[in-house]
Amino acid sequence: MLKHRARAVFLIIFAVLIGYFVYSTQKSGSKPFRLGLDLSGGTHLVYQADVSKLDSTDISNSMSSLRDVVERRVNTLGVSEPLVQTEQGAALSSKESAYKLIVELPGVTDVNEAVAAIGATPRLEFRIATAADMKTFQASTTLKTADATTTENAYEALFTPTELTGRMVSRASVQFNSTTNQPMVGLVFTSDGRDLFATMTKEHVGDYIGIFLDGALIEAPVVREEIPDGQAQISGGFTLDQANKLVRDLNFGALPVPLTLVSTQTIGPTLGQAAVNGGVETGIVAFIIIALFLIIWYRLPGLVAVVALGVYTCIMLALFKFIPVTLTSAGIAGFILSIGMAVDANILIFERMKEELKAGRGVWDAMHEGFARAWLSIRDSNMSSIITGIILYYFGSTSVVTGFALVFVIGVLVSMFTAITASRLFLYAVAPSKTTKLSTFLISNGFHK
Repeated sequence: MLKHRARAVFLIIFAVLIGYFVYSTQKSGSKPFRLGLDLSGGTHLVYQADVSKLDSTDISNSMSSLRDVVERRVNTLGVSEPLVQTEQGAALSSKESAYKLIVELPGVTDVNEAVAAIGATPRLEFRIATAADMKTFQASTTLKTADATTTENAYEALFTPTELTGRMVSRASVQFNSTTNQPMVGLVFTSDGRDLFATMTKEHVGDYIGIFLDGALIEAPVVREEIPDGQAQISGGFTLDQANKLVRDLNFGALPVPLTLVSTQTIGPTLGQAAVNGGVETGIVAFIIIALFLIIWYRLPGLVAVVALGVYTCIMLALFKFIPVTLTSAGIAGFILSIGMAVDANILIFERMKEELKAGRGVWDAMHEGFARAWLSIRDSNMSSIITGIILYYFGSTSVVTGFALVFVIGVLVSMFTAITASRLFLYAVAPSKTTKLSTFLISNGFHK
């Protein structure tokens, strides 16, 4: 008995320290909870990806690359807990699937700021045109003064796309022309890009290579000889700011497919705070109602279960900070639901204890058998819940689903500990040592005498 009480006191002190840590760090702001877009406020952006020029076999890899590129750009700009994901759905205007990029930026409530944070990442392309075609084109217009529409249409006819794009740029840097001191952009290709560039320049000596940036021709130098070292320079008439921006964007990654912003949604911090307050109030009300039910119906074991539930809550809140978990309204719902799961395990134990008391066992024997017999049911039911949560997490297509699943799985795992370990330890520490009518009444539940 003394051993159980000492362990129970230690566990209560541990839970109190954890609870104090959660409270103090939240109040001081040193380690606050990470809140999702719907709770902290922010911006939700939806982009349409143009995959019309990609082979069907390349679409999946290109969309994955697109997500990675945009995620890198957002992360380097210091946006807290951004979410970048791709989505495929049926297009309304064609038989093709509609591919979208969804970006959530918590804390950014200015749409223009959000769009600027993502930026128009440059789409760099190298295309081939023969000298004869370029002479025909230059006879009617020039690169610098041609009408934009005419020029773009002419480019489509004159230049042949190649596989060499900004994705094959390993590093970009600002350089200066030794004669004019004009800024230039120096490129170093990856090993694949170097081999491809060497082959292009070897096979097209005397031809023009068109360098396109976001669909616009910025330079069309003539190939004088093979360039085997995988390096190139773009003059393009840049200002220093333009050259620096292009270098920055290329180093962060070029977009593998064009994007068009199709939808924006802004969630203000006031709405987010209202959602947080609503979730906290719901959790407190749920805890109070559950606590009253447990104490009234299950008496002493119910009181023990309430204490164990307090331990469970402290551990869960601490885990949210340590892992860390990005809390959304769906995640809070998963947390509140997991409280019910924690109580469910205790109820199974207490009902088993009631059955053992009815069978004529003493208080201590009834407690031991109740925990032992309830464990298999608790294990199987919780394992099925965990498997369901894992499936939801890995196959959930939105942050709402994955956020709910993650919190739910963590809650079920912690509830197994508090139901089997904490509840049992506390109950053994306070249970009557002798079997009397009073002790039987305190340990039993409902209307059983």
